[in-house]
Amino acid sequence: QVKELVLDNCRSEDGKVVGLSSDFENLEFLSMININLLSVSNLPKLNKLRKLELSDNRISGGLEVLAEKTPNLTHLNLSGNKIKDINTLEPLKKLPNLHSLDLFNCEVTMLINYRESVFALLPQLTYLDGFDADEQEAPDSDPEADGDALEDDYENGEEEDDEEEDDLDEEVIDDEEDEDDDLEGEEEEDGVDDEEEDEEEDGEEDEEDEAEEEHRCGEKRKRSLEDEGEEDAEDEEDDEDD
Repeated sequence: QVKELVLDNCRSEDGKVVGLSSDFENLEFLSMININLLSVSNLPKLNKLRKLELSDNRISGGLEVLAEKTPNLTHLNLSGNKIKDINTLEPLKKLPNLHSLDLFNCEVTMLINYRESVFALLPQLTYLDGFDADEQEAPDSDPEADGDALEDDYENGEEEDDEEEDDLDEEVIDDEEDEDDDLEGEEEEDGVDDEEEDEEEDGEEDEEDEAEEEHRCGEKRKRSLEDEGEEDAEDEEDDEDD
C-alpha cells in the first residue's frame, strides 16, 4: 500500500531501475533523483503513478516506456538529463494527462523557439519548466513550500503586530509630548502671572515710599514754619523792650 517512494541518491546498477516491482502498483509519487540512471526501461507497471522525479540523471531517450508503464502520469521532471532534441520528447504525446514537464539544464532548452516547439508537440501540457505558454508561473503545491508560505505569513503577522506596537508607542509619545507642552504652557502663564503680581507689589511699595517721603517733607515744612514763628515772636518782644 506504499503511495510515495523516494530513492534519491541511491546509485543504480548499470544505469537501470533495480528493486521496483509490481508490488508497488499503488505508488502515486516516485522520486529517483541523482541515481545515475541511463534508462527507465526496467520500470514496472505503475498505473496510479501521478508524479515522477528523474532529475540529475543521464537519460537521453527511451521515453516511450513511460507512456507504456505510467499511463496516468501528470508531472514529469527530467531536469539535468541528456535530452538534446525536441523529437526525443515525442513519445510523451501518449500521456494524455501530462500537464507539467520540467527540462531545466537539458541541452534541448538551448534550441531556438524551444518553448513554442514543446507546447506545439505536447498540446496537453499546461506548464513547461514551471511556466505556462503565457509565461504565467505555475502554483506551487510543494508541502515544504506551503510550510514556508505559512512561516512567511506568520512572520508577516509578527511584523504587522510590531508595526501596530510601534504606532501605539508613537501615539503614547505624542500624548506625552502634548502633556509636556500643556505643562510648559501653564508654567509660562504662571510665570506671567507671577511677573504681574511682582509688578503690582513693586508699584504698591513705590506708592508707600512716596507717601512716606511726602509725610517727611510735610513734617519738615511744619517744623520750619514753627521755627520761623518763634523767631518772629522773639523779634517783636525785643522791639517792645526797646
